[in-house]
Amino acid sequence: MRKVFYLIIVSFFLFNDLMSEVNYKMIEDLSGLWRFNIGDNSRWNSINFDDSNWDVIYVPSRWESEGYNGYDGYAWYRKNFKVNSKYFDQNLYLSLGVVDDVAEIYINEFLVGVSGSFPPQYESAYNAKIWLPLPKNILKENSDNIISVRVYDKLGEGGIYKGDVGIYISQSPLNLITNFEGRWKFKIGDDLEWRNSDFNDSNWKELLVPSMWDNQGYKDYDGFAWYRLKFKFNKSKDIDNDLIVILGKIDDLDECYLNDKMIGSTGDLIIKPLTNDFKDGSNIEYMQIRGYRINKNDLKNGENLLAVRVYDGFQIGGIYEGPVGITTLKEYVAFRTNDKRVNGKSFIELLFD
Repeated sequence: MRKVFYLIIVSFFLFNDLMSEVNYKMIEDLSGLWRFNIGDNSRWNSINFDDSNWDVIYVPSRWESEGYNGYDGYAWYRKNFKVNSKYFDQNLYLSLGVVDDVAEIYINEFLVGVSGSFPPQYESAYNAKIWLPLPKNILKENSDNIISVRVYDKLGEGGIYKGDVGIYISQSPLNLITNFEGRWKFKIGDDLEWRNSDFNDSNWKELLVPSMWDNQGYKDYDGFAWYRLKFKFNKSKDIDNDLIVILGKIDDLDECYLNDKMIGSTGDLIIKPLTNDFKDGSNIEYMQIRGYRINKNDLKNGENLLAVRVYDGFQIGGIYEGPVGITTLKEYVAFRTNDKRVNGKSFIELLFD
């Protein structure tokens, strides 16, 4: 039962010991008038689609109370919004309240989350709060962005009907040198060639990290999958030699490769997939924050490749919770210990005296 709720909830958090350290502030209120149209068309999530002849209804509210009494079926919502560039160095989140019954959420045409399951495998998520991370590279600074929400209602009332709807920021408790939050290349299956820098992944899908793969088109997939990310790094003199590649939380097991070299792993990717030792709830790897130590010299001055091999044995899977990026060893230890003090000195001061 440990992961059953994730089947229909796209909520980004697990309420763990770090949540009390994070403050959230709304920077863009998305409640109010949205464009609305009944029916279903894949073109309706396009940035260039002209929705000027659509109806206008209030969010959050039941669409039955906005002139669509008795309507069950598909409908779409659309709204333009802006995010000031001054917030782009902070973590951004979308709160969409609660949607009855099923929803797909797109921002600038990119799927950022799913709540429930559309027909023919219908599964309602009418009471699931939607809270999603917004990777910065899918947003436009100081210009119009478009959020498009595809909704399906089977019975009773429908729509984006309650909750706080808006864009929020949080101040991360961890300072990152390089932030890996955003789009990664992704492929299900398993091939150790996929760890290599010279492997051509141009035909792979793109997924958001951090976010469960179940919310991005791979619902109920259990097995092996790989993530790949190419990133640039500037090895300036003022960067510490001791660094950590932090991958947040991964469900369930992983191996991490930097520039073709394994830098760390969590769980046994040989024995556990064979024994399928997951359903009894005894495994704890999915709750563990991944932090793999590297030296500055392990990074190239320029383009680098990070490849992550993941095995999911039960229900949801993937790199599902941040932070994700590169930080210093000192920052990482402070993050993991909440900088507790002993005899007037922090854990960091004691460790690095």
